Amino acid sequence: MNVLSIGNSFSEDAQRYLHRIARSENCSLDTVNLYIGGCSLKQHYNNLAENNRNYEIQCNGEKTGFFTTISEALKSREWDYITLQQVSHEAVNIDTYEPYLSGVSEYIKNVCPNTKLILHQTWAYEDGSDRLIMELGYKNHKEMLNDIIISSDNASRIIGSKDIIRSGELLDLLLREGIKRVHRDTFHASFGIGRYALGLLWYGYLTGNDTSNVSFIDTDEKIEVEDIQTAKKCVKKILEINL
Repeated sequence: MNVLSIGNSFSEDAQRYLHRIARSENCSLDTVNLYIGGCSLKQHYNNLAENNRNYEIQCNGEKTGFFTTISEALKSREWDYITLQQVSHEAVNIDTYEPYLSGVSEYIKNVCPNTKLILHQTWAYEDGSDRLIMELGYKNHKEMLNDIIISSDNASRIIGSKDIIRSGELLDLLLREGIKRVHRDTFHASFGIGRYALGLLWYGYLTGNDTSNVSFIDTDEKIEVEDIQTAKKCVKKILEINL
């Protein structure tokens, strides 16, 4: 299985452990993330139109130091899935998605007609974050998440797909189930439990495989055994939303 993300640091977070999680389960799943930090749908649209070679290629959760264009990446292999997303601070506002999401998705459909498009739902910032309160004007992360959910549901209809990887809802559920912190800098996912849970969610969503007995634990930041079990329980709940 080949998975391409046209994203930014949030898809980098989600893909960090994905390949290794799959490999631990004897599942062939290769990932590529087209990385520009903080890249919005508008920037993706403009980069595509101008054929800009400014995306760092991240393969199977690792940086390569090589750069490509969106067009070259699309044509480089047969993709089973391609994920699209809005930059986190604009993900709350559906008005920021268009006409850029339509433009990028239509191009992908023309070049990769047999590939399934998926909307990657980003997540809310940490409670108390300056970016959450001062930049975006929210009182708490739940308010931000609610707007992200509305926008991502609408965005999925724009690309003609019901497929949404609900990363934002997963991280919120982790907090509600007792995980103390899922961010590392108030907005990116933590190197341990945050990225681990996202990887499990993507693995379960893309493959349909059971995530409850995944053996992978080789994360960049140690995760307590009880938190791993909580993450698996939460992933199962989120995956059931899409059944």
